[in-house]
Amino acid sequence: MPLFSKKKDKGDKPIEGSQRYDIKKAHKLGSGAFSEVYLAEDKQHKGTYVAVKVIDRTALRGKEESLQNEISVLQKLKHPNIVQLLDVFDDKSHVYLVMELVTGGELFDMIVARGNYTEKDASSLISTILEAVDYMHTKGVVHRDLKPENLLYYNEEPDSKIMISDFGLSKAEGSGVMATACGTPGYVAPEVLNQLPYGKEIDVWSIGVITYILLCGYPPFYAEEDSVLFAQIMRGEYDFDSPYWDGISDSAKDFIRHLMCLDVSKRYTCRQALEHSWISGKTALDINIHATVSKQLQKNFARQKWQKALNATAVIRKMRLLAMQPAATPAATAAAGGDEATAASESTSKQ
Repeated sequence: MPLFSKKKDKGDKPIEGSQRYDIKKAHKLGSGAFSEVYLAEDKQHKGTYVAVKVIDRTALRGKEESLQNEISVLQKLKHPNIVQLLDVFDDKSHVYLVMELVTGGELFDMIVARGNYTEKDASSLISTILEAVDYMHTKGVVHRDLKPENLLYYNEEPDSKIMISDFGLSKAEGSGVMATACGTPGYVAPEVLNQLPYGKEIDVWSIGVITYILLCGYPPFYAEEDSVLFAQIMRGEYDFDSPYWDGISDSAKDFIRHLMCLDVSKRYTCRQALEHSWISGKTALDINIHATVSKQLQKNFARQKWQKALNATAVIRKMRLLAMQPAATPAATAAAGGDEATAASESTSKQ
């Protein structure tokens, strides 16, 4: 039996994955180091579209354990704000991961497109992310690569929910000591760079970095050279620069300090973060900060094209080519990328 095939009970005759999904090879959504992602239609549910990550077994050789880990993690997680793995099947040459399809685009892109954006909006976003990551942590899963590129909107509706994607680097606690240096430069926690054993606290640090960016539009750590960037992170050196932070509440800054805390024993858990007044109370300001944040986001992140499995704009265009009605656009996630840790560092500046 192929490595990733599901065992079937006697008498159970489901449609095999290779026959159930009509993979649209002409509609590639993206690619990773070892895979291609395609739009596909579920033949059992006409009009339901998914994203299928097609992994070449030849390229996978020697990395089977990593893929099996990703599949095992995703099968544990059932949450409305976490990308869902819907099916897994394989043949002699490929492994296929059937994922939900998200079409709303990346977090930063949606913020830039908005006309109004406040601390309250950022607080609401972070609250949703914290709830999902807290759920993940209760299941014993550490994401290890939380970053804005892995936060996707479910669809293009103004009130669309946010989805956490790409579990290629995730790991279950209890599956061995975590000490591998992985993640994306700029979002990785100090203890990872210090090559110390670490746990779910590294996800909280990353959420702190994301929160910081959501409130000013630029990252807390930035340098042309990786060595300088890593040194800043390991020392926990970041500032709330004027004038960018002058109109941001003290409560927001206090919240960030508790997440981006160098002392792991004092760093908030997700549950503690959810109880902070900036999230649970009324301290997040309702003043429009879109102009300044949007300008900085476009300056610091627009030119950074991270490798990912799903190009939301391409998905929408290709779905329209298939004559799909807008209302039929399924909730789906394709954050099936993440074959490897992103190795590129941020080269950012603020003016």
